[in-house]
Amino acid sequence: MNLLIRILVTSGLVLLIAHFMPGVHVAGFTTALIVAVVLGLLNIFIKPILVILTLPVTILTLGLFLLVINALIILLCTNIVGGFSVDSFWTAFLFSIILSLSQSIMNGILGEGK
Repeated sequence: MNLLIRILVTSGLVLLIAHFMPGVHVAGFTTALIVAVVLGLLNIFIKPILVILTLPVTILTLGLFLLVINALIILLCTNIVGGFSVDSFWTAFLFSIILSLSQSIMNGILGEGK
């Protein structure tokens, strides 16, 4: 049940951010739901591989390169999910930061951070 709530919250946040942020386009709630699932799967399977491969750069930048990896994951998601598009790398970069912060706030409010 916890996973379902997190997916629904993430899809709502994707829709909300896309509504207010120029350069991010989501066709509808179903697309946002698919984006939430695909982002979750990419974060589980692809992100750890990218983190390990870029570990020296991540250490050198004191972890800030993880923001670049998050943006790359968003761009990869745009290639997988039809109806979801992000115009540029910098838009994906900002979108990933806003989405991560929003998810952290919502997890704190819903008490899922335990």
